[in-house]
Amino acid sequence: MTKKVLVLLSEYGYWGEELVGPLVRFDERGYQVVFATPTGARPHPLPPSMDPNFIDPPLGRSVTTPEMAELTRKLDASERLDNPRGLTGWLPERPYTSDDGYLRKLEAYHRALESIAGDIAEFDAILIVGGSGPIVDMANNERVHSLVLAFHRAGKPVAAECYGVTCLAFARDWEDRRSIIWGKHVTGHCKEYDYKDGTGFLGVEFNMGPPPYPLEYILRDATGPDGRYHGNFGKEISVIVDYPFVTGRSTPDAYRTGEKLIEVLESGLRRYGW
Repeated sequence: MTKKVLVLLSEYGYWGEELVGPLVRFDERGYQVVFATPTGARPHPLPPSMDPNFIDPPLGRSVTTPEMAELTRKLDASERLDNPRGLTGWLPERPYTSDDGYLRKLEAYHRALESIAGDIAEFDAILIVGGSGPIVDMANNERVHSLVLAFHRAGKPVAAECYGVTCLAFARDWEDRRSIIWGKHVTGHCKEYDYKDGTGFLGVEFNMGPPPYPLEYILRDATGPDGRYHGNFGKEISVIVDYPFVTGRSTPDAYRTGEKLIEVLESGLRRYGW
């Protein structure tokens, strides 16, 4: 039977290869793919991820091949990313404690969350695509956290790339507030890859400068004393499988992230890369 994967993308720019790499592998296997964004707006790739001449400052070289740039442009020009599913119309928003009728609203919120388990039953896994965009509208998005928690509670694989891995660090049960990757092994954008300036988002008129947080430090703290962050700096590929999580560090890891998620789904892979 074919598999069905929910792919979550930022509306402020995703990195082309981090979508195209896994998507190529899913398409090769005949998987069904459903795209989602925070509000249902159509996602678009970040311009550097379509430009083979863009030199990545920390690495001092291009990180976008001409072939990948062309694949990213073709996908963006197609209708495939039109009409993604929006999280705002799907998942509830937790009320403020200061709201009138807070207790009744909180009960309604939990009832609505319970229905999500039924909604995601049709999916076999979720993939959170990286790029700088997730910093803006996904990393600290409670609806994203609720969706990730629903997949986690259902025992379904959860994959994330680059800054998308932040969503796993911040996805926490409201009671104990411990990250779901506590005690797990993960990878993600390492400190050596951080820009000193030039973090860009689609749809904004300012340059934020460096990333607003060092993802490596967040992941080191979120995994706790019994887990571990693996930066693998100096190694071309960094993909970690610690079931149910599949994490990829950055752009060159995209294809393998998709491949390992497929192995998790089809071959029962539970550990890889550590």
